[in-house]
Amino acid sequence: MRIVIDTNIIISALIKDSLARLLILFGNLDLVSPEFTMDEVNKYKGIILDKSALSEEEFKELFLVILGRIEMISKFEYESYIKEAEEIIGAIDIKDVPFVACALVINSDGIWSEDRHFERQDRIRVFKTIDVLKIVGE
Repeated sequence: MRIVIDTNIIISALIKDSLARLLILFGNLDLVSPEFTMDEVNKYKGIILDKSALSEEEFKELFLVILGRIEMISKFEYESYIKEAEEIIGAIDIKDVPFVACALVINSDGIWSEDRHFERQDRIRVFKTIDVLKIVGE
């Protein structure tokens, strides 16, 4: 299964030893995300450290392990799909255009996110964590 992973799932996996973390680390998933996701996670690093009780070193180690399971796609690779992605989700949440563009460029099975606004579009399949679990479990 080739799936685009939203930043909120990665942050969730960093905060808590959760189902999301287990699926990222041990699920047989081909995960992809826009390259700027790394910057987004680092932007929220302070919050992640507060909520997770991870040390700075533990955060770095875990983040590197998680990043090792995700293929990062540069804007150059998906920029030709930005206009189409804007048509799909731009009016709903412009910040999610890169995720939709990535899903289009890699011909993914969908986007893994807990954000409900992805469900307001009907072009890209959206998976919640529980959906991903069901698929991995099959």
